[in-house]
Amino acid sequence: MSRVAALCLGLFMAFPPGLAAAALELVMVEQAGCPWCARWNDEIGPIYPKTEEGEAAPLRRIDIGELPDGMELEGKVVFTPTFLLVEDGRELGRIEGYPGEDFFWGLLSRLLGETPGATLVPQDPPG
Repeated sequence: MSRVAALCLGLFMAFPPGLAAAALELVMVEQAGCPWCARWNDEIGPIYPKTEEGEAAPLRRIDIGELPDGMELEGKVVFTPTFLLVEDGRELGRIEGYPGEDFFWGLLSRLLGETPGATLVPQDPPG
């Protein structure tokens, strides 16, 4: 058996199917023409995937008219944008609307802090 095949087999056996950690995601419910969605896209969108929050809960975008049937929501989504913290298709928390960059990060950090298993890597203090 080649070394590459043996390595692949070893990795497969080390992480058997069904034992993967539950995946968190931040679902952004949006709609065309939403000015607050556009503002979020301008202020947060480009940097979100590069942040600790973006690594802990990668972003998925869904149009408000196309919410998946299987998603377990705490209530109806009425406003755009609405940000849903979701784990395995079940809502854990939400941010309704976009309150601006400073408030968004604080609200998201609070949601992630209240979620078991969602860990943010502390940043080194400036110095």
